[in-house]
Amino acid sequence: MNNKYEVLSPAGDLECLISAVNFGADAVYLAGQQFGMRTASKNFGYDDLKKGIDYAHSKGVKVYITCNTLPRSSELSQLPEFLKTSQTLGADAFIIADLGVMELAKKYAPDVERHVSTQAGIVNYETANAFYNMGAKRIVLARELSIPEIKEIRQNIPDDLEIEVFVHGAMCVSFSGRCLISSYMTGRDANRGDCAQPCRWKYHLFEENREGQYFPVEETENGTFLYNSRDLCMIEHIPELLEAGVTSLKIEGRAKSAYYTSVVTNAYSHAVRDYERMGSEYTLASWIKEELNKISHREYNTGFFFGHEPGQVTGNGGYIREYDVVAVCEESGEEYNIITQRNKFYKGDILDVLPPGGEPFEVCAKLIKNENGEEKESAPHAMERLYLKTDVPIPNGSYLRKRKAS
Repeated sequence: MNNKYEVLSPAGDLECLISAVNFGADAVYLAGQQFGMRTASKNFGYDDLKKGIDYAHSKGVKVYITCNTLPRSSELSQLPEFLKTSQTLGADAFIIADLGVMELAKKYAPDVERHVSTQAGIVNYETANAFYNMGAKRIVLARELSIPEIKEIRQNIPDDLEIEVFVHGAMCVSFSGRCLISSYMTGRDANRGDCAQPCRWKYHLFEENREGQYFPVEETENGTFLYNSRDLCMIEHIPELLEAGVTSLKIEGRAKSAYYTSVVTNAYSHAVRDYERMGSEYTLASWIKEELNKISHREYNTGFFFGHEPGQVTGNGGYIREYDVVAVCEESGEEYNIITQRNKFYKGDILDVLPPGGEPFEVCAKLIKNENGEEKESAPHAMERLYLKTDVPIPNGSYLRKRKAS
């Protein structure tokens, strides 16, 4: 792909990578089995890494490998082989937070670009230029910056130093992800990819002489969520980001599902391509904004891009879920579509379809048959292969969704 601006999507496993590619990503970022900041993801062994890179490259999509933990001295001996193998397999870039890793990447994988992770906390142009002089091709700016600050950095760095920012997904309560709460409370180190997300937990206060008597910080029946950050969503502000000098729009979510990756990638890809095509006449299509309400998410906000905005969800710790995925289309047909069931739906239901790289549309589930040819009134069995008759064919790889009852 030769698009001017990049939509960069997360891939926690091979299924997510394929989904990101099929739904419009210009690049994907992922982790190997070592040195990545998401141990909750399946991540990629070398076999899957080769498959993923080959598939992405066959579609003109780049692959960036996260190497953004802060490795201890005892781990450094494993890095050269990891870096060399990743280069051999065709990695397009490493995302790096540690200066020592930066030097090792230059030595053992000189043909792979080096991108500086948001973990490095870059908030000014002098730091950006310092990393450029070390050989960085791209900087991933700290999430705490505003659009005017990003613009100022862009104006004071070399033209060939690219800027990447997060535009969608979960926000960390700590500065650029450097959090110690998980380490203290669970022994799981957030800075080594193993965060337990205790910032999302419910908390009460208690008075030391009244053991067992708990008091909410705010008087709500659900307690209080002290650090529970909202989700970032910048879909309505694509022009401001790109005009500030951002090269790559990054979607958070390597621990999320292939469905999440597909929906968010599709939305941002359409928005960015529309902006490239329409320029000053650009307006956000209403369906694009609505798509981001069809995934599980916390309340949205715009982070720090426009200055301080209320960042915490204090009333609950859960997600907003307005739709369920009920099936995935495996094979399109004129009379019947072959689908695999995910959640229960009924004959006669109106289903919302998201095709790969396309706009959503609705179909009616006119007839459901199982593999024995028996007609069914509903599809209650998870992962059952079914024949679904609709008024129009459903493209292969489409997600079929149903709005949850209110």
